[in-house]
Amino acid sequence: MSKEQTKSGSGDLRWLFNLLVIVVEFAIAFAIFKFVFGNPSNFEGNNPDNHPLKGNFLGIIYKGGIIVPFLVTCFMLVITFSLERFMTIARASGKVSAKKFVRDLQVMVDRGEIDKAIASCDVQKGSLANVMKAGLIHYKELSTSSTLDKDQKVLSLQKELEEATALELPMLSQNMIILSTIVSIGTLIGLIGTVLGMIRAFAALSDTGSAGAAALATGISEALINTAIGIISSTFAIVSYNYFSTTIDNLTYKIDEAGFSLVQSFAASQK
Repeated sequence: MSKEQTKSGSGDLRWLFNLLVIVVEFAIAFAIFKFVFGNPSNFEGNNPDNHPLKGNFLGIIYKGGIIVPFLVTCFMLVITFSLERFMTIARASGKVSAKKFVRDLQVMVDRGEIDKAIASCDVQKGSLANVMKAGLIHYKELSTSSTLDKDQKVLSLQKELEEATALELPMLSQNMIILSTIVSIGTLIGLIGTVLGMIRAFAALSDTGSAGAAALATGISEALINTAIGIISSTFAIVSYNYFSTTIDNLTYKIDEAGFSLVQSFAASQK
């Protein structure tokens, strides 16, 4: 099986797992909406059809309507995939700081201790270590090769590092699309809930006339709950997405920098 087929298969499984996570979290969100927010004790006369008790925020959220479970799902997905990205990127960074690892690796390479450097990558683990290990193994093979000239060896080492980096980058950026999507749709779903709530509120006003002004104010307040939850979800998603994007960019830069240093060391070692 080729690397491309393996990558495609793992990608299909990953999206299937993500879909399962979304479905499960929606089911949890709906249960929270129905049995926590919609608990009869949150409403006048212990009846969810009545107004929420004064100051009862859970009851007010429930009155936001059927859009609320979708918004709660968005918020839960932000938390879930932020934690997943945090743990994945932490593993990708390795056991010790990337800066110290690259510095120690450079010293070993300069001393010609290639086997020791490879062993160091096994201890470090993570995306940076994986790329450097692939480069070091190829470095060792090229050092004993007599069929290629210096320029060909350097190009071969660069290609090996680029291929190793290309295999690691998808793992670093996976699921970021979910966070970026929630950034956009969180507020939009909230606005849909608010618009639907406003339509219901004004429809009630048209039936009751001016006597329904208090009911209209209550309806608007309940409708705006959707926008508030949507904005909160989008805000968390924006902060999370930007943080992880910056972290991934920094790690990618360190990988490129370490690879360039290895190529330069190899070129200097060749006569």
